[in-house]
Amino acid sequence: MRIDVISLFPEFVAQCAAFGVVGRAGERGLLSMHGWNPRDYAEGNYRRVDERPFGGGPGMVMLIDPLRAAIRAARAADPAPARTIYMSPQGARLDQAKARELAGHERLILLCGRYEGVDERLIRAEVDEELSIGDYVLSGGELAAAVVVDAVARLQDGALGDAESAVQDSFEDGLLDCPHYTRPVEHELGAVPEVLMSGNHARIAQWRRQQSLGRTWQRRPDLLDEAALSKTDRKLLAAYRAELAAGKGAETGSTAASAAGADPESDGSATRGAARGD
Repeated sequence: MRIDVISLFPEFVAQCAAFGVVGRAGERGLLSMHGWNPRDYAEGNYRRVDERPFGGGPGMVMLIDPLRAAIRAARAADPAPARTIYMSPQGARLDQAKARELAGHERLILLCGRYEGVDERLIRAEVDEELSIGDYVLSGGELAAAVVVDAVARLQDGALGDAESAVQDSFEDGLLDCPHYTRPVEHELGAVPEVLMSGNHARIAQWRRQQSLGRTWQRRPDLLDEAALSKTDRKLLAAYRAELAAGKGAETGSTAASAAGADPESDGSATRGAARGD
């Protein structure tokens, strides 16, 4: 996948993409990053890229011509068709489904605004869509572009060491992720839930599904309202709520298997799909 970034600070996004999973994706040839500075396409001694807005008001607006020249140069650099996205708080909200959609494109061009934004005429003429990462104000679109790069790069085939990692992430099935534990088993901060060390894959899968449902219900109920819950999911969530109401906590794994009606001695091959709600 190729991503071109139009920005007054293209090196900022490139640096963000040089580390971790995204950096390894670049090293493996799964992702290539290219920066284009509109100031390089501006005219005059001062290479201006902004002007005062018509109608008055504070701030500056980025000029059409330097941005359009940079976008066209980026498009001409590779014959593959590119989707041009303007990082803007007025755009649709980025979510995991959108990240997966964008990851399927061969090329993306990310346009980063500064100051008060970009001349509206450029957006209408050159931009395919506007995209937001949240309802708050940043100094420019570079951080938002870096978020998009990270979200789509990790979804490229081979970017993650374990392909299941992306599948099990938060939001992949519309829910938050379950809690995770590692060594040591016993610690002054608490013990690892017994179910995770049972070796019973069916019980572990059901416990994880229950925790995912419960955490979403507690922390992001808006997501749970949109999820199509199976009969098994409803039983798991009811058991989670019952444990909380009883003051027992819901992370011990004591009720997940029984709530789902599963045989705790099974090897999980028959019930793993049901535990995930497929």
